[in-house]
Amino acid sequence: MNFRAVSSIYSFEMKRFFRTLSQSLISPVLSTSLYFIVFGAAIGSRIQEVDGVSYGAFIVPGLIMLSVLTQSISNASFGIYFPKFIGSIYEVHTAPISYLEIVMGYVGAAASKALLIGLVTLLTAAFFVPFEIMHPGAMIAFLALTSISFSLFGFIIGLWSKNFEQLQMVPLLVITPLVFLGGSFYSISMLPPLWQTVTLFNPVVYLISGFRWSFYGAADVNIGISLAMIALFMFTCLGIIWWTFKTGFKIRS
Repeated sequence: MNFRAVSSIYSFEMKRFFRTLSQSLISPVLSTSLYFIVFGAAIGSRIQEVDGVSYGAFIVPGLIMLSVLTQSISNASFGIYFPKFIGSIYEVHTAPISYLEIVMGYVGAAASKALLIGLVTLLTAAFFVPFEIMHPGAMIAFLALTSISFSLFGFIIGLWSKNFEQLQMVPLLVITPLVFLGGSFYSISMLPPLWQTVTLFNPVVYLISGFRWSFYGAADVNIGISLAMIALFMFTCLGIIWWTFKTGFKIRS
């Protein structure tokens, strides 16, 4: 294992992130603030509690997941696509580094960025509403697993994308709707029975439910199922990446 190569890719990606730190952090802070103004003030005044938790506090895990999922995918996909676009990916090809080490470097950096933004979103939420974290260890674990899983997914998107339109298509048209329909701002128990069943086919439901359990000890689905779904998604992404390189795919523009 060429750890120096992995470290070099990781460091380069993180330095690029910190060069635009103000932009990277202002966006989630503003987004979280707007969500609290709209959902917390407007809707929260009509919905007092959900599952024994004030509505403002109830939406905190969903807001964090929204930031983490979108940032994981966008950072990982852009991280591998941009070197292809400008041609610098050939420098990585000529280096003594395997595809596994390339994945570790880019995905590790994307997951670190998403984790940092998730924590910033959490701190921002604390200024708007009081909340508690019943299981802080589980909260960090869920945050880390989600960041890694969706960074792997974003890496796949970046590998296969041929232009910036394809790069943005999945996050905008698939992930964001799934997050909004996955119980970010409501409990699925509030839905009619038919729609509760339909919602269970949304994989994001299990992520948000498990993450919310780490805060308040209440979840829409069993915590064990949530962990199993995250593990299944992660290994599926790893399998797709392995198959992609095994079939002779080359990272190129």
